[in-house]
Amino acid sequence: MSFKAALGFFTSLAITALLSAGIARAEPVKLVGFGDSLMAGYQLPASDAFPVKLEAALKARGHDVEIANAGVSGDTSSGGLARLDWSIPDGTKGVILELGANDALRGIAPEETEKNLDAMLTRLGERGISVLLAGMLAPPNMGADYEKRFNGIYRRLAEKHGVALYPFFLDGVTTKPELQLDDGMHPNPAGVDVMVEMILPTAESFFKSIAAGE
Repeated sequence: MSFKAALGFFTSLAITALLSAGIARAEPVKLVGFGDSLMAGYQLPASDAFPVKLEAALKARGHDVEIANAGVSGDTSSGGLARLDWSIPDGTKGVILELGANDALRGIAPEETEKNLDAMLTRLGERGISVLLAGMLAPPNMGADYEKRFNGIYRRLAEKHGVALYPFFLDGVTTKPELQLDDGMHPNPAGVDVMVEMILPTAESFFKSIAAGE
């Protein structure tokens, strides 16, 4: 092989290696939205579900991200715990964990909800997966004692596990019929837009911490 040919060969190898490295670096950060009907997009087109719209909002800010929708309508914290391992695939870097609303609607003991969420956070931590914990508030009709026991769950767990917290997933949507479906609980497409707008600063900080390897 002549010197010129050899130089061309090794130059080609170097370019291929650089391109391969670039492709590897370009792989999007994979997140999972794990929750109930509020995450799944109850009665909405798939394109209007929260994970889809949050992914679009993050991409619009220049972030290379994919958010899988692992929301299941009607899911409770115990149901989420039971399906956690197979719902969060290998390669997932972060999870937006949103569960507890159905527990409160069913009057499940807040201590049980906290126990289940605690177990989920422990498992995700053991897998090295970062978590953004999306909080919920108990319905006022459950009474002051239930509210007090339930509403403190998310901050306690966020502090215990050292995870990011977004205090109230439905912030900006509750008590606003124009942002809700006829059931008065679930967001309509405009409501999802508000939810995404409200959580975006927290979600962006969460994404950046993952992308930076923190």
